[in-house]
Amino acid sequence: QVQLVESGGGLVQAGGSLRLSCAASGSIFRINAMGWYRQAPGKQRELVAEITRSGSTNYADSVKGRFTISRDTLKTVYLQMNSLKPEDTAVYYCNAVIGREYWGQGTQVTVSS
Repeated sequence: QVQLVESGGGLVQAGGSLRLSCAASGSIFRINAMGWYRQAPGKQRELVAEITRSGSTNYADSVKGRFTISRDTLKTVYLQMNSLKPEDTAVYYCNAVIGREYWGQGTQVTVSS
């Protein structure tokens, strides 16, 4: 089994910053990609950012220039979120592709105006 443990969510004022972390553990043979998705109330889950095994990154247009995904090992990824806006408010989920997709439990990010 694979576990994804997230941390770093919280409440912040507009214009502020937060850093999310996600650590993968368990029976991991090869992680092909890790990333972050978010889901706001009444909306579908959407990709925020992802990083592949080779280090390529991909961002949603709405966060380009404000969010940065990075990693320090192949099993730990971070999402640095700057210049946060109220519309960034959502539950953020860590995702890993290891043969199939795995999901973290989610962490709430709330941006007040």
